[in-house]
Amino acid sequence: MIELFLLLLPVVLLIAHQRLSGRVRLLEQRIDVLTRQLAEAGTPAPQTASETKEAAAETETETDDPAEATPPVEEAARAAHSEPDEAEGEEPTPVAARETFESRFGARWSVWVGGLALALGGIFLVRYSIDAGLLGPGARLVLASLFGLGLGLAGEVLRRRVLPHIAPASATAADATRRRNDAMIPGALTAAGCVTLIATVYTAYGLYGFIGETTAFALLALVSLGTLALSLLHGQGLAGLGLAASLATPALVSSEAPHIDFLFGFLALVWLASTGAARLRRWHRLPILSNLGLTGWVIAYVLNTDVLDPVPPGLALLVLVAGTAFLWPGRLLDTDAAEGEGTRDPWRRVGRLLARPPAGILLSAGLSVFLGLLTLTGSTGPSTAHPVLMLVAVAGALAGLGAGRRAGALPALFAALIAVTGTGLVALTDAATIPLPQLGVPTPLFAAIGPTVAGALVLGAIFTLCGVLFIRRQGERDPDLAALWALLAAAVPVTLATITFFTHGRLGGDGLYGLYGLAISAALLWSAERTSRMMARPPLARDLLVLGAFAALTFALHALTRGLTTTLSVAGLGFLFVLLTRHRPWRGLPWAMVAAAVVIGARIAWEPTVVGPDRLGTTPVFNALLAGYGIPAALLAASAWWLRHWPGRRALNAVQGLAALASLLTASILVRHAMTGGTLDARVPTLGEQSLYTLLLIGLSGILMTLDLRSPSRSFRYGSMLAGVLAALNALFVHLVALNPALTNEDAGTWPVVNLLLPGYLLPAAAYAGLALHARGKRPHAYVTLLALTGAVLGFAWATLSVRWFWQGQHMGLWKGFTAGETYTYSVVWLIIGVGLLALGSRLDARRLRLASAGLVLMAVCKVFLIDMANLEGILRALSFIGLGAVLIGIGLFYQRILARSPGGQPAPPAGDPS
Repeated sequence: MIELFLLLLPVVLLIAHQRLSGRVRLLEQRIDVLTRQLAEAGTPAPQTASETKEAAAETETETDDPAEATPPVEEAARAAHSEPDEAEGEEPTPVAARETFESRFGARWSVWVGGLALALGGIFLVRYSIDAGLLGPGARLVLASLFGLGLGLAGEVLRRRVLPHIAPASATAADATRRRNDAMIPGALTAAGCVTLIATVYTAYGLYGFIGETTAFALLALVSLGTLALSLLHGQGLAGLGLAASLATPALVSSEAPHIDFLFGFLALVWLASTGAARLRRWHRLPILSNLGLTGWVIAYVLNTDVLDPVPPGLALLVLVAGTAFLWPGRLLDTDAAEGEGTRDPWRRVGRLLARPPAGILLSAGLSVFLGLLTLTGSTGPSTAHPVLMLVAVAGALAGLGAGRRAGALPALFAALIAVTGTGLVALTDAATIPLPQLGVPTPLFAAIGPTVAGALVLGAIFTLCGVLFIRRQGERDPDLAALWALLAAAVPVTLATITFFTHGRLGGDGLYGLYGLAISAALLWSAERTSRMMARPPLARDLLVLGAFAALTFALHALTRGLTTTLSVAGLGFLFVLLTRHRPWRGLPWAMVAAAVVIGARIAWEPTVVGPDRLGTTPVFNALLAGYGIPAALLAASAWWLRHWPGRRALNAVQGLAALASLLTASILVRHAMTGGTLDARVPTLGEQSLYTLLLIGLSGILMTLDLRSPSRSFRYGSMLAGVLAALNALFVHLVALNPALTNEDAGTWPVVNLLLPGYLLPAAAYAGLALHARGKRPHAYVTLLALTGAVLGFAWATLSVRWFWQGQHMGLWKGFTAGETYTYSVVWLIIGVGLLALGSRLDARRLRLASAGLVLMAVCKVFLIDMANLEGILRALSFIGLGAVLIGIGLFYQRILARSPGGQPAPPAGDPS
């Protein structure tokens, strides 16, 4: 009996503490009444007795004469009687009391810890009676049940007697809420009673075997659901306890032959009960816990079952989606104003779109469905039904939720992620058991339809339907979410069809996928037309629908054709969209040509020969490469001309740049094909072939610079500079080192001037000089200097190698050595070039040319004194020094004349030449 007395003692102390707290709160209410009366009079009043004492102490400290010290309350009362008219008609503003550590510890934590102690006390009492052998098993269970019921009854009694005094009708709403939150003793007692009852039922089932599986499950379910019902009176904390107990009930009651239908039916019922309670009390945390708990059971079932039955867990997830859509939160938290309006920052608009309330509940719902379906579709074991059935049903329902609510961005994104991921997992599983598709084999129209294909196509159609309906109904009022749905309505069906086409389709002639792509594109174009007529301003959703229609048509072309036909069809489709700009001034139409260029580039990267190496042929220029590369380049150029007056400069600049790049690529591939004898392989190019690539890069840089001058664009500006820098690096490292005929001993030809050195060095040097002249004053000084130096180095290399060719012939490897005449000729040629640059610099008043001349002359001086003196003999040595001396004296006389004409004694740089 002592143990029972000690167990009941905390209950008595808690009741006494509650009564004392009630008296204290009654005094606080009276102080609040006096405070409001003083506030209505317009006089600030102390809120607590401690503040009154502090104010009185301050008054006594500041006043030397005790007679002058007046208590603050008396001053306030006197002021209230003396100035009654100042506060007439003014409503007092209630100030919410800030929660302190003392209030949390004394009013909340201690109560819940006390409730936990009571629950553990009930459990330990049963344990003590077992260890001491005081009572029989039945008596122990009866006493524990009575104890649990007593705790619940005590909590209900306290709730009815104490709460009306804690939060009276005269209290403000914020103060009443705070006081109810502090008054947690009834809820703690009820929670302790529920825990005791659950432990008692489980002990009767698991330890003593007094009750069977069905009875134990029913009692545990009754207690846990009853706890959820009582949470409507005691708060969300007790609801969380009831939810946890309900979710743990199937795990506590084990069975050799579990009924999966009954299990997930019960879990769905628990989810509905908790969500219903959350709707009645506007709770946000309880639905999150219930969503995650249900998904946890789905994952546990899939991981521990031998034969998967996807229907019961799928239906439970479907209940989760339907309950979220219609029960809680449903439409109760929908806002009328579109989030994100008023800001032009796209990332901020996206953030506000995803954060629309109730973001937490919808995020948990989407994440729960994603994890559950990911586990179902990723299972590789045997199953009683195809998992794609539940994938289509649940993902489609989640997409419907995203299209039916203003806060549907998160469900829509999760639905798309589920559809793509789930279809990919199912397709990978099917790929291990089905044969690979054969090229060009004619098959019946609907021969490829199976569960996976049908599910993917139906799910994609659901997304298109949801997007079209949302844009039609809410597109003008919610443009941000309409843009998201326009993207999903096109991207999801095309992605799902592409995934299943790779594993189940027939390349080169699949009518099913071709018709599907045409149907999706027709729906998207119809929606874009309606959107354009309904909305006054040009919406982003319309442009995304147009590009989505292009993507669907491109997929249809890949399903119906192959090889060169597909490449040309995609280019023609993009050009057709450009032509439509004459009738529909939609911003998305020109970007279809840009998308077509990207698709063609991907196809070329996958198969550079376009038609296959065995069908390419060896005829230079006039082969499949000319059509596969040249026709798309020509259509890009035609699109740029057609869009020359288009108001959107970004689209025009992109098309123009791609046209230039495609032309360069066409010329390069034709050169490669011709130089390699009709074989496109990875062999190292020759100097002649590499020279053509360098010239093409220089031409691309010049074209992009010209386009930038006509229509300023960052892409043109930096693209032209990038092409120029790459061409310069290519010339300096490849032409001068890797493919230099003096190092590789490559055959340079037998004709003078018109030989390999002409395209390898002289033509690039002239091209760099022209590009530098064109870029002067239009590009940064360092870039222009790089181009000019590259041209000068290549010109010097051409002259030097030409001397080598003259003395050594068409094979000029350095291992052949140098003759005396060749060594002397180098000095003569370098001096001639130096003098020529000096004369040209003087004529054009270009200081840079005169400095380049000085550099060449200095090289010649060093060569004469270091090499010619040691290697030349006889008349050649004398002529070398005589010629050098004559040239140096002539240069000196030239500079003396310039200095004599200059007023400052130095040659002044020309205008516009800062150096």
